[in-house]
Amino acid sequence: DDCLAEETTSRNICVFLVATYTDGQPPESAAWFCKWLEEAANDFRVGKTHLKGLRYAVFGLGNSVYVDHYNTVGRRMDRWLWMLGASRVMTRAEGDCNVAQSRHGSVEGDFEAWKAKLLTRLQALCRGEKKPCSGKCKKGKCKSPGKQSRESSDHERGASEHENTEAEELFETSSEEEADAEEAGGTNSIIDVEDLGNIMGHMKKAKREHELQEGDVGRRENPGKKDEEEEEKREMITPALRDALTKQGYKLIGSHSGVKLCRWTKSMLRGRGGCYKHTFYGIESHRCMEATPSLACANKCVFCWRHHTNPVGTEWRWKMDQPELILQEAIENHQNMIKQFRGVSGVKAARFEEALTVKHCALSLVGEPIMYPQINRFVRLLHQHSISSFLVTNAQFPEEIRSLEPVTQLYVSVDASTRESLRRIDRPLFKDFWQRFLDSLKALAEKEQRTVYRLTLVKAWNVDELKAYAELISLGKPDFIEVKVSCLELFPFFHRFFSSF
Repeated sequence: DDCLAEETTSRNICVFLVATYTDGQPPESAAWFCKWLEEAANDFRVGKTHLKGLRYAVFGLGNSVYVDHYNTVGRRMDRWLWMLGASRVMTRAEGDCNVAQSRHGSVEGDFEAWKAKLLTRLQALCRGEKKPCSGKCKKGKCKSPGKQSRESSDHERGASEHENTEAEELFETSSEEEADAEEAGGTNSIIDVEDLGNIMGHMKKAKREHELQEGDVGRRENPGKKDEEEEEKREMITPALRDALTKQGYKLIGSHSGVKLCRWTKSMLRGRGGCYKHTFYGIESHRCMEATPSLACANKCVFCWRHHTNPVGTEWRWKMDQPELILQEAIENHQNMIKQFRGVSGVKAARFEEALTVKHCALSLVGEPIMYPQINRFVRLLHQHSISSFLVTNAQFPEEIRSLEPVTQLYVSVDASTRESLRRIDRPLFKDFWQRFLDSLKALAEKEQRTVYRLTLVKAWNVDELKAYAELISLGKPDFIEVKVSCLELFPFFHRFFSSF
């Protein structure tokens, strides 16, 4: 706080890059600062000019699938700084980790667009200009500060539309936070005249969005036309997502599917051991294909080893590829990866030849395969090709579980045994995630096929509620229980766990 106060008397500009974490809270590294800023902004003993002279800009990082908490930390920080008398050099901007909704295809793209705008603004401030030139005035630039002032009327008339459009595309005004602060009892209700244009632009934008949501504009301007969302659905795999997953070894298929070579496949090619599926169920790992028809997921689990590079969502809203295409390209990509082991030292020739014929498909690669609208057709195709199927779901789609046709083995991930621990570990997108979780387990009990609970146990996170786990197992009545552990120290847990039945 002392350092921040010192900035108010300098020529420096403070730029805040802050993320929004679980339940709209800041990450641990920013928690203390946010708490101090909030208390100062709402403490009547702290003057409303406490940070007067401080110039700042805020860029928030969030994920729009968390509707109730999207970028709340950045918005609050911007509001608190404003309430303490600091002045913005830039309207707050927001980066969206949800690649399907990001304005520039990725949070990095959002940041680069904002950074370019910020640098232009800083250059203008260094030249002594009150506002950066929009390029719409004479010769594309403002003259001296004095002449700029005299020509402001013409300049603003020529540039206002461009500036408002640019602001709407890249940035979101902070007027809503200021209004909230006033309603909450804030005394600082002064609005800078320079902000009026952005405020009006925001109001117009909000009005248009409301009309679009109601469908009035679509019906008035395009009678009889299908909804825009149905006409132009985005592809799930954006360029940024493609780069991230490709670096991790995924072979991407179409617009929403993928396949990857498992390390146990490589191990068994060399004559070594296979994965647990070989030990438990006799499945040969070198003839197993790991794939998914949907890279999207409805959770952002803390233990996810995909570095949260896959998209998230609560429903299918992307373009959809046909099951025949997905299966054909999945097998071809898998075979091409196997062929790279031809002649590699240690690889058994007999197993290499066997591996070219896929006999099993593990639908547990990444994402939530049950989200794919044509999952039943895809599974039928697997079985028609004499390929067995193990499908894993994260227990957030009970109706899809009920409508799923029999697979060789159906898994449900049980990552926690209580509502709080599930919320903390899986970080689900659905508001009614716990009821969906329970309904999914009940749906599993209704399936007339082999079912499995897959317990992912992480030390100090979800290994204490033994009785609650037992109750969940009684609810879903699985045929098998598979336990994945994060460290060897958890083995004593097994004895206590299974003795509770």
